Amino acid sequence: MRGRTSSSSSTTGSSSMASSLPLLLLFLPLSFLSLPATASTAEIAAGASMDAQQLLSFKSKIQNPQSLQSWQPNQNPCDFSFVSCQASRVSAIDLSFVRLHADFAYVSSYLLSLEKLERLSLKSTNLTGNLIAASDSPCGKLLIELDLAENGLSGEVSGISSLSSCSGLKSLNLSRNGLEFSGGGADLSSGGRPPCVQVLDLSFNNISGGGVLPWIFSGGCTELQYLNLATNGITGEIPALGGGGKGLVHLNLSSNRFSGEIPPRFVADACLSASIVELDLSSNNLSGTLPSDFASCASLESLNVSKNYLSGGFPANTLTSMKNLKKLILSYNNLTGVLPRTLSVIGNLELLDLSSNSILGPIPSELCQDPNNRLKELYLQNNRFTGVIPSALGNCSQLISLDLSFNYLRGTIPRSLGSLSKLRDLIMWLNHLEGEIPNQIGDIRTLEKLIIDDNGLTGTIPSGLRNCTKLNWLSLSSNLLSGEIPAWIGGLENLAILKLGNNSFSGGIPPELGDCRSLIWLDLNSNLLNGTIPPSLSKQSGQIAEGLVTGKKFVYLKNNPSVNCHGAGNLLEFAGIRPEQLTRVPRVSCSSRIYTGLTSYTFKNNGSMIFLDLSYNLLEGSIPKEIGSMYYLFVLNLGHNSLSGMIPDDLGSLRFVAILDLSHNQLEGSIPPSFSFLSVSEIDLSNNRLNGTIPQSGHLLTFQPSSFTNNSGLCGLPLLQCGEDPIKPNSVNYPYQKSHRRQASIVGSVAMALLVSLFCILGLIIAVVESKKRRKKKDINTLDVYIDSRSHSGTANVSWKLTGAREALSINLATFEKPLRKLTFADLLEATNGFNSNSLIGSGGFGDVYRAHLKDGRKKPTDSSDFGDNNLVGWVKQHAKLKISDVFDPELMGEDPSLEMELLQHLKVACECLNDRQWNRPTMIQVLAKLKAIHSGTCDDSTITVDSNHSVVEVVEVSLKEGPELNKE
Repeated sequence: MRGRTSSSSSTTGSSSMASSLPLLLLFLPLSFLSLPATASTAEIAAGASMDAQQLLSFKSKIQNPQSLQSWQPNQNPCDFSFVSCQASRVSAIDLSFVRLHADFAYVSSYLLSLEKLERLSLKSTNLTGNLIAASDSPCGKLLIELDLAENGLSGEVSGISSLSSCSGLKSLNLSRNGLEFSGGGADLSSGGRPPCVQVLDLSFNNISGGGVLPWIFSGGCTELQYLNLATNGITGEIPALGGGGKGLVHLNLSSNRFSGEIPPRFVADACLSASIVELDLSSNNLSGTLPSDFASCASLESLNVSKNYLSGGFPANTLTSMKNLKKLILSYNNLTGVLPRTLSVIGNLELLDLSSNSILGPIPSELCQDPNNRLKELYLQNNRFTGVIPSALGNCSQLISLDLSFNYLRGTIPRSLGSLSKLRDLIMWLNHLEGEIPNQIGDIRTLEKLIIDDNGLTGTIPSGLRNCTKLNWLSLSSNLLSGEIPAWIGGLENLAILKLGNNSFSGGIPPELGDCRSLIWLDLNSNLLNGTIPPSLSKQSGQIAEGLVTGKKFVYLKNNPSVNCHGAGNLLEFAGIRPEQLTRVPRVSCSSRIYTGLTSYTFKNNGSMIFLDLSYNLLEGSIPKEIGSMYYLFVLNLGHNSLSGMIPDDLGSLRFVAILDLSHNQLEGSIPPSFSFLSVSEIDLSNNRLNGTIPQSGHLLTFQPSSFTNNSGLCGLPLLQCGEDPIKPNSVNYPYQKSHRRQASIVGSVAMALLVSLFCILGLIIAVVESKKRRKKKDINTLDVYIDSRSHSGTANVSWKLTGAREALSINLATFEKPLRKLTFADLLEATNGFNSNSLIGSGGFGDVYRAHLKDGRKKPTDSSDFGDNNLVGWVKQHAKLKISDVFDPELMGEDPSLEMELLQHLKVACECLNDRQWNRPTMIQVLAKLKAIHSGTCDDSTITVDSNHSVVEVVEVSLKEGPELNKE
């Protein structure tokens, strides 16, 4: 480049001299001016070469150099991917989400030291190592922003003091790593101080103890404006900020373990010494009342103290003094008292969330009396509000979300709510509302969710709702509504969830419902609907798009099929409601399990309906074969109608269906052979007119006989074999005939009987092992009764996900099963070292017992010294008679005593397998059926009791996902 510049200058000079002297004199100043530029160009070229060498050196050190293929020798570094330049020097590098697999030491040596680098982002690049490595290398003086979030960095937080040499650094993001803090004393005495930055994010790490905040402020830096320590394990009382917190604007201490009352000194430091704008203390163990010192927080705009243990009356005087407050979140506390009428003086308030407290009395009609009010979100659900819904809420002209559910409100729905032209969510379920749904609600053209289940509403569905074309969740179930289901609902293209069950709707099912291009959930159970099932309901199959009800918190109450409860289950919008309050839901006594989570989609533009419940109506005619095209259908309940004809073979194409109920109809013919390929976890074909043999090639034979009873012409396992007469139990030859049938059903092998015993023992063992894993991963915010986070049987390829388990997790919500762990013979060989004699710990009447070293390193079933006579079976039987709790792992029971019920059910099956009388032992098929019943919550065990307040209802943390299973073991 220099050569080209010199040549150009020489040519220009010769041309000038040939022309005239004045022209030469004119160019002389320009020639002198070009000399410094030429020198600067040389420096830039040298600097660029140095930048390139450092980048290439970094590339040579990472485990995945292929991710930086454009970084090649003899190339301008400004042409490298992920690199930005200014004045031909590297000024910014953004490698976010590029899987580098590098040690932080190489980042420090080759990237931080880039001379002109201003911004470096290595977010989610699989970095490992310790921050202390930065002390061994220089840091560029111009670096102002460093993002190392979502990596595997470890070591002490005090290691960030090594970045103090980055004198220009203003923003440091270390969130979602593995950084620790062993204690204040050791770190403070080391002399290390954190860099003086404006933004510091240490959220989602492993910081514990109580000294990290004093350490952060120990350097005397007053420039820190944004500090995020959320989701760590910091304990103790919230410390004072001291002089180091004078510049704080944003402070997030949420999801830690702070305890005690909120110290007035902390509030004074935050609001007087500093001018804090946003303060988040949510999800801690704070108690007491909200300090009155908050009244001095003149600059505070957002205050979140939710999910703590604050008590006392509503702090009206304190909060009404905070004139600039825009967001106030006090949900999930123990606040009492009434809402003051003066709350409206907080004129800038945009969000008020008081859900899940014990606030009494009426909702103040003065809440939006100021015509210039800015209130956008009002959440008052799960309290004890009484009285009527004030019509003055119609003055909240900016309102977007209004949730008054789970209260004791009475009266009618005010017509004035129809004037809320910006409202998207209107949720008022489980109150004592009555009267008709105002037609004026249809004037809210922005409405997306209308959820008013479990009230006493009467009349018909108002025709004005046809104007709410953005509706995606319409839920009117469990009211006293009547009339016909209007056909115009089919014109609501965004409608994803339609719940009209448990009302008195009559007439036919509108064929136009098939025009709802987004409908994934249709629940019309327990009405007076007649006529036939429209084949057009399947019109949207393969065309449903994603995302219309994403991120909504829900609860699904799965009905127990062994109880006389209508419908497959009940889907409830559940934001801002405590799980323990579920006892207030009228149908919770019908539920064997309760699923909670967030809705999300997994299919793109090829979805279909996933829930179809038309049970308990007066429907007749045949089952449309078109239902078989609903590829993603998980729950199909057509039971308790008057359907007739053959079961369509097309239903065998429902490969994701997990609950199938066609019971209590007048169906004829045989069960289609295609049902052998279904992955159902619950099936009920009972009380029809079916005949022929139950398909024996699938796993239908593993269900309880009750799934097929009252079909006079039906035979085959699990019913009697075709052509076989019932055998009376008091027959002399009954034990031997029963034993003979059992041996025939399991290929007549004595070895199989031993495997049954081994299977039962391993089933109990695996239940303990997997339950311990589950306990470690359960969410402490879910109901403290029974948390299930395991996937279902590997035979069911289904796709609503339960999250929080060892698989990531992949279970169908509609499967509602907990799995058996997959153990092959190869697994047993590996676990017992080829059944080596060194692994033999006992022998008895049921065969040899081996110690198995499972893949997680644990020894099962137990060490031989634990059970005296080296006979595991005898030991279990003996202790089960004396004190049955001794059979279970005390550590496991200490973590969750409610787990004992499930383990008792498994132990009962195991003991049946080990019965001394061979003919009284269940077959393998019967064992599978018993375990399936336990896992689906349908086990009928007279020794297991459930108290009246349903304290042992199983609550499962799930994520509702509509689509095929993504993660398989």
